[in-house]
Amino acid sequence: MVMSKMKYEALRQQRMEENKKRIEELHLPLLSQALKNASSPKSSPMKKTKPRIARTELVPVRRSERFSNKSAPQYKEVTFYERVQLPRRVSNRTRDLSNRVYATDESRECAIRKAEALESTLGSDYPTFVKSMLPSHVSGGFWLGLSSDFCKRKLPRNDGVMLLVDEQGEEWPVIYLARKTGLSGGWKKFSVDHDLADGDALVFQLIRPTVFKVFIIRVDGSEKSVNEKTDNV
Repeated sequence: MVMSKMKYEALRQQRMEENKKRIEELHLPLLSQALKNASSPKSSPMKKTKPRIARTELVPVRRSERFSNKSAPQYKEVTFYERVQLPRRVSNRTRDLSNRVYATDESRECAIRKAEALESTLGSDYPTFVKSMLPSHVSGGFWLGLSSDFCKRKLPRNDGVMLLVDEQGEEWPVIYLARKTGLSGGWKKFSVDHDLADGDALVFQLIRPTVFKVFIIRVDGSEKSVNEKTDNV
C-alpha cells in the first residue's frame, strides 16, 4: 500500500515536470504577462450630432392661470376649401314624376344619332360633345357627370360656376366640380326648366372657358322651347 502511494507521487511529479516544460516551450508565461500589461481597448469615437433646434412660434392664445404651468397646445395649418354656392332662383315649375317613361334603347340611339348630326354642323371652332340623359341626370340625384378627358383638356382645374345657355339665349348658372368632373348645384333647375327626360340627347358646345351652349334633342323627336313649355303650364 505504501509502495503504491510512493509510486503514484513519483508519477504525478514526473507529469508536473513535463507540463511545466511544455508551458515554457510555448512561452505561455510571457503571453500571460503581456495580456496583463495590455491596456483596455479604446472605444470607437462617437459620431458628433448637431443639437436639435426647436422652432418656436408666438401664438396669441389666452390661457387661464390654472394652465399656466402646463405646456401650450400645438397648432398646425389647415386648408379650408370654400364651397361654391349659387344664389337661389325661384321657380314655379313642378314636375310630375309619377308617369315618367323610360326611353327604349332604339329611341335613345335615335336621339344620339340626331345629336351627333347636329354636332357635325356646328363646326370645329368650339369644342363639343354629346351627352345622353339617364334617369339619374333628370329625375334622381340630378348629377351630370361629364367626360373626364374633355374636362381635363378644356375646363378649369378648380371648382367654380359655369353658365349653360339654351337655344333661346337664356342662362342657367351651375356649379362645376373639377375633381369629380361634373355639374352639381344648378343642374337640377336647368333639367326641370327644360323638362329633360330619360333618353334626351344634349349637345354641349364650349363657347367660352366657363360657358356651354346647350342644344337639346328630344327622345320623342319634339323640339319645344322653354318659353313654349312655360306657356302651357
